[in-house]
Amino acid sequence: MVESTSTAGKILDAAEALFADSGYDGVSIRAITRHADVELALVNYHFGTKEALFCQVVERRAADINAARMALLEANKGSQTVGSIIDAFTRPFLERSLLGGGWKSYARLIAQIANSPRWTNIVMSAQFDPVAEVFVKNMQTVLPNSDAKNIYWGFHFLLGSMTVTFAETGRIDKLSNGQCKATDLATIHEKMVPFLAAGFESICR
Repeated sequence: MVESTSTAGKILDAAEALFADSGYDGVSIRAITRHADVELALVNYHFGTKEALFCQVVERRAADINAARMALLEANKGSQTVGSIIDAFTRPFLERSLLGGGWKSYARLIAQIANSPRWTNIVMSAQFDPVAEVFVKNMQTVLPNSDAKNIYWGFHFLLGSMTVTFAETGRIDKLSNGQCKATDLATIHEKMVPFLAAGFESICR
């Protein structure tokens, strides 16, 4: 991952924070360089276009998450369950969100672009589909009698739950009158995995 102390890293950090707050169209290159405290020309030098910078913002942390997901899936080989496969996919995002900092901005950014058809092919599919395909194959192994379509639907519902959860929107706080906290990610994850596992099993069996 590009170090935050480098010029490119400073630009990526600034872009990530601003894109998370205002979306792709709400942020100018000038605003990014001002936030990063670097010369305007350095964005073009390191990344070329604004779209290329945006893709690099996503790719920088995606590689780390994907590697962690693959490691967990591999570690569970031979003793996998529906729940352990879901955990392997969601836990890396949880653990990094708990670190705070740029990971919080990244979670909000992923929630935005996961709900935008504009970025499906050039960002989401490009960065996350290879690992998603491994996830689906693992799920097919533990649910061998399932129609493949139902596993894909289950994965679709998992993505929605995960992106909303780790974006920490505060919706659950308001809805529950403070009984539930969007920032309590560890507790949320403990409840989310069995909830999603039950959903997968319900539609796949």
